[in-house]
Amino acid sequence: MVRMQEKKKRLVTAYWSLVAVFSSAMVALQPVMADTIWDRFSTIMKDIYGKLVTISTIVAVTVAATALIVRMVSRNQRAVDEATSWLKRIVVTWIVLNSLGFIVAYLQPLVAGGQYSG
Repeated sequence: MVRMQEKKKRLVTAYWSLVAVFSSAMVALQPVMADTIWDRFSTIMKDIYGKLVTISTIVAVTVAATALIVRMVSRNQRAVDEATSWLKRIVVTWIVLNSLGFIVAYLQPLVAGGQYSG
């Protein structure tokens, strides 16, 4: 009976020793290949921006095609003028959305880490 209690004590001591060793190893070791929160955020934003550009391109082409059809088929001058103004808006908006990626790609290295030197 006394022998069983000693074995149980040793087993519990060994268990908690292993838990302590693995816990300290997990806390002490720094992940080498892990991204920082900003790297992960940047990856997510690039993914969202890529999807946004794709969707905006599809929508712009669809609406521009509709506006072109209205412009070509309509006999009403007011409808033609409105279709032309919509085409201008669509083109300008599409250019702005697509150029945001280029602006960020070129400006980000310049201001990274607050080390911008002009």
